[in-house]
Amino acid sequence: MKKIILILVVLATVFVSWKGKENKKIVVTDEVKSEVDGNVNIEASVVLWKGFKPTGSHNGIVKLVSGTMIIENGVIAAGEFVMDMKSITDADGSARLEGHLKSADFFDVEKYPTSKFVVISSKLEEGKVQVTGNLTIKDVTKSITIPATLTEVDGNYIFKSDNFNINRADFNVKYGSKSFFDNLKDKFIDDLVEMSFEVKATK
Repeated sequence: MKKIILILVVLATVFVSWKGKENKKIVVTDEVKSEVDGNVNIEASVVLWKGFKPTGSHNGIVKLVSGTMIIENGVIAAGEFVMDMKSITDADGSARLEGHLKSADFFDVEKYPTSKFVVISSKLEEGKVQVTGNLTIKDVTKSITIPATLTEVDGNYIFKSDNFNINRADFNVKYGSKSFFDNLKDKFIDDLVEMSFEVKATK
């Protein structure tokens, strides 16, 4: 009888210990997820784009999938904005254009579902926050510096960049580019793409 009681006590101790470890594991998973989400309000943040061709232009947005922004002394000390390339949309609602932009001709979103901008440094200069960071599109990373404003409203930060241009050819976005193809005549698409960030984050 004493042996049976001893066995039951041991089993109960092991069960409680195992259950405690499982609970701790769930908590850790939650903390990691929260850390990845960051403090950026992804529903209220957006990246705007505009592309040009001889007969006109197209513009639209790309949503963020996650982001962080750390503010110190009125500038961005660190940050990362991860863009969901599958969310790219055309302002005119052209499903054909959106599908083409997502294809391998342009951003190949099945292979490269996200792009990102990682803040390396920033400084105040002539009333603007000059933000230097690494922009990754597809499998290429380039350093860029963009002017922006940073304001605080109701305990939240609003980061809004000026319009800036990137050269899509630098990121191997080749379709209709004079950098890769000859004899395009007036069928080319400008290599320069205009972009801007509008990001909202909590403290």
